[in-house]
Amino acid sequence: MYVERASRLAGAVVWSNAPERAGAARVLPDGCMDLLWHDGRLLVAGPDTHAHVTDGENGAWAGVRFYPGTAPALLGVPAHELRDRRVELADLWSAAEVRRLEARVNAAPDPVSGLEDLALRQAAGADPPDPLLRQVVTALGAGRPVAATADELGVGARQLHRRSLTAFGYGPKTLARILRLRRALALARGGVPFADTAARAGYADQAHLARDVRELAGLPLGELLAGRG
Repeated sequence: MYVERASRLAGAVVWSNAPERAGAARVLPDGCMDLLWHDGRLLVAGPDTHAHVTDGENGAWAGVRFYPGTAPALLGVPAHELRDRRVELADLWSAAEVRRLEARVNAAPDPVSGLEDLALRQAAGADPPDPLLRQVVTALGAGRPVAATADELGVGARQLHRRSLTAFGYGPKTLARILRLRRALALARGGVPFADTAARAGYADQAHLARDVRELAGLPLGELLAGRG
């Protein structure tokens, strides 16, 4: 069973998942990075450019999903180095430090609260998030074109691309495409017909929506909404 709630860390979400049956699961790209706990270990999920299909590993999971662009400052690693990857936190930080943190999370009342406390401590010692990055996410999430977003924020296209690679793991066009997919899925899951979903989410037409869903999610939209795969 999957459960999530807003975190005490601004913009983040904490979640837990105890699969009710064995088998692979599909995690869709969302522009975010996650700090994960599984079987007593700490891991990091980098930003995805396509659906990540889990291997069906048994057992409970917990995570902190950071607002897009905020995790690299907390982890000390540019997002593009973790693009489409799942790595042990010990691959990024010293093994001794990670063992200490794992012990602290494992001693918490539950892994979710332990992870959340860890994220809050990291955020307290990190530089505050770049406000421009949140503006980028807000603008692209609302469907603003990349070029118009750069102009409105007073940054050049190359600078925006460079800062996006560090913060999001990919350029602003990929981020815009992923956020557009999230808008479309929210509409379709709410019962909006596919043709209307395409128009309202910013696609050229329903065929464009269908292609993007297949490429990013790995399934046709109807199968995705039905929970297959």
